[in-house]
Amino acid sequence: MKTINRITTWLTLALSSAVMLAAPQLSNAQTAPKLDKMVVAGWSKPITEITNLLVEEDKGFFKARGIELGYVPGAGGGDAIRNLLSGQADVAFTDPGSFFTALDKGEKLRAIYDIYPQNVFNVVSLKSSNILKPADLKGKRIGVYSLASGTRQNLQVLLHQAGLNESDVTVVVTGLLNFAPLMQGQVDATAATDTGLLVGRLRGLGGVNVMEVKNHLNISSDFFVVREETYQQKKAVLKRFLQAYQDSAQWMIQSPEEAAKLAVKYAIDGQNASLNLDIIRLRNESSVSDTTAKRGLGAFDLTSLQQGANAYKAFGMVQNKIQVSDVVSQDLLPPNKPANSRIAAKK
Repeated sequence: MKTINRITTWLTLALSSAVMLAAPQLSNAQTAPKLDKMVVAGWSKPITEITNLLVEEDKGFFKARGIELGYVPGAGGGDAIRNLLSGQADVAFTDPGSFFTALDKGEKLRAIYDIYPQNVFNVVSLKSSNILKPADLKGKRIGVYSLASGTRQNLQVLLHQAGLNESDVTVVVTGLLNFAPLMQGQVDATAATDTGLLVGRLRGLGGVNVMEVKNHLNISSDFFVVREETYQQKKAVLKRFLQAYQDSAQWMIQSPEEAAKLAVKYAIDGQNASLNLDIIRLRNESSVSDTTAKRGLGAFDLTSLQQGANAYKAFGMVQNKIQVSDVVSQDLLPPNKPANSRIAAKK
């Protein structure tokens, strides 16, 4: 009987101890702050150049700011806008042309963070084609990622420089791997990005002529856009989202080698860590500018952006004048923290 009593007493003490140990954990679970879900509509699939958005499981930049991050892939900035407007996402990762086009159609949108203040687009041709300037594109077949992509819109910028428009060329949708059609002679030139050209060269592209759009119009490549309703009603959440994104972008600038290794795990094109590093360094460089050096990552150059809006109207992509100061807001940006990160990006 004494033995049974001792066992009963031991079980009671053990159960009490377990309850006491579990109580703080239950309490912590009950008091843990609820995360605000924010879904980003991307222009692409989960690729290496957006590694800072893909590593949340490892790095927790957004969770640390009270944000649960989601990502909806797309095939161009137009897709990102459509997914935003359809309610599938809260924030669009999109290009200026897609933004301007949506505004021109009467959509109520607002740009809140300049992701890449440098223009990263180009048009590439084989040296044998002798395409050296925008005027040489007339009558040619030109590849683009998709009809909803920044490659198409920046091609239009180059055509406009020569007094041409899309009807003067044949636009061919080639997808992201658009250098294969160029090498196979299916197109005479292809519109791409700096990272796309890097990959193409590594895959045997050979000698090419490159026309960089930034030499004609150095407008931002991508920024975050939200619905006007979201901007007005969720400013506090958006501020935390932008702070988290800035944290992640600064990490990728300062730690490109770590980012390249994690891209192997998270990016669909990230199998080669060395190539990842080259891509990440290019994207880091496009994330900084004279403006961000003074005012921090994400800051807009409104003068440059207005020039871009005027150019898009001039070549007929939009019909109405867009006053960018009415549709771009910088009040949600993180506190001014100058981002002179060019050297860090090249370490």
